[in-house]
Amino acid sequence: MSKPVAVTTPTARPAVDLGGFAAIVGARHVVTAPADMEPHLREARDLYQGVARAVVKPATTEEVAAVVRHARQLGLAVVPQGGNTGLVGGQIPGGDIDAIVLSLTRMDRVREIDPLTDTMTVEAGLTLLKVQELAEQADRLFPLSLASEGSCTIGGNIAANAGGTAVLAYGNTRDLVLGLEVVLADGRVWHGLNKLRKDNTGYDLKDLFVGSEGTLGIVTAAVLKLFPRPRSRAIAFCAVATPAAALDLLMLAKRQAGSALTTFELVPRIGVEFVVKHIPGARDPLSDAAPWYVLLELSSPAESGLDEIMEGLLEAAIEGGLVTDAAIAASLDQRAAFWTLREALSEVQKHEGGSIKHDVSVPVALIPQFLDEAIACVTAMVPGCRPVPFGHMGDGNIHFNVNQPAGSGDPAEKAAYLDQWDAMNAAVHAIVARHGGSISAEHGVGRLKRDLLPGFKDPVALDLMRAVKRAVDPDGLLNPGAVL
Repeated sequence: MSKPVAVTTPTARPAVDLGGFAAIVGARHVVTAPADMEPHLREARDLYQGVARAVVKPATTEEVAAVVRHARQLGLAVVPQGGNTGLVGGQIPGGDIDAIVLSLTRMDRVREIDPLTDTMTVEAGLTLLKVQELAEQADRLFPLSLASEGSCTIGGNIAANAGGTAVLAYGNTRDLVLGLEVVLADGRVWHGLNKLRKDNTGYDLKDLFVGSEGTLGIVTAAVLKLFPRPRSRAIAFCAVATPAAALDLLMLAKRQAGSALTTFELVPRIGVEFVVKHIPGARDPLSDAAPWYVLLELSSPAESGLDEIMEGLLEAAIEGGLVTDAAIAASLDQRAAFWTLREALSEVQKHEGGSIKHDVSVPVALIPQFLDEAIACVTAMVPGCRPVPFGHMGDGNIHFNVNQPAGSGDPAEKAAYLDQWDAMNAAVHAIVARHGGSISAEHGVGRLKRDLLPGFKDPVALDLMRAVKRAVDPDGLLNPGAVL
């Protein structure tokens, strides 16, 4: 499981009349009962348990603006929340702030689908899966894809600048947003729902809010980019001897498949073993075990030709000694089975005891060197620990997770292992920094990494970030304690 984080117990606070919120959104959309608030105050990995006066659920941008203004009058902070799937605590109010949670899940309308301009305008509370489905119904693709897509919301994706498995081909969330509608800390609304691909009329304000984790404004709607819907896909599960061989395979795939290369995910042998052990029906698609694997997917709007490209790519890879074995999915069921071996990796680790997490990135060319150094570092720190590094090798993002040594399952063993979380993070992050990488590749900073940021972020960059925060939220109303 994950590092336990202590909850700050709030001191006694004066009573606040929440009736004003009920007048804005309706009484049944102001949640104050502890049992009903609890799902909004507990983070997905159980790292944080929050405290709030209420969970307020507006249904329109005007209601969001009115709630923000009223919270400001009452001196309450506002913590925006989507599907509550974030992994760094940015959506959970700490006990040291007097706040409401602003849940955007009722704002789930589609305002427009425009196939001619390849855009979709949606509200922030729509789930990512629904956005994908609506795009497909319009014969288009919205390429952002995450394991939590059934419950995460597009507003949360924007707030965190979510990554996922298709960044190699389409970029992060930031690259998929054309325009935004945002409620500011003073209750004004920035109407920036721009569908233009070119607009050089000053600062590109939307980029301030993408990735800001709700600290600069509350995204209520967005114009999203759509792409041609793939009509053919080819997916292979490849065995490789080393991450260096996987890197060479990536370069070969780029040369031979070009823009058809959509996904390139690195998976360690121990990860496959964990999935096969804990996921019913999961199986190893290759007859012989290998130290590492690559999940490689090609996609194209053309109806044919990909199978030949994939076969030629793998033939060249095997002949060149980069791949020792490979299987190509011959059906939708096989494709889903291959993806299970990758998408279940985070889930299955909790069945193997304590897991210390790192969401890091380094330049793609340095991934093999980083893995060699980081694995040697953590195994020296904790003999017998089980590194499970996996993820988006195509864009340089590795989830360097480390499970505790195999043991009896004694809770005391797990607790003792998790006590080394901060020390192991520091050691791994130091290696990341030496390679010019990032300690937060796609999950954000939130509260989990806030205090680490000054050690890794350029001080001038931090000063600029603080200046922006003071300019747009001088009272610290929006998500205080997150990021900065």
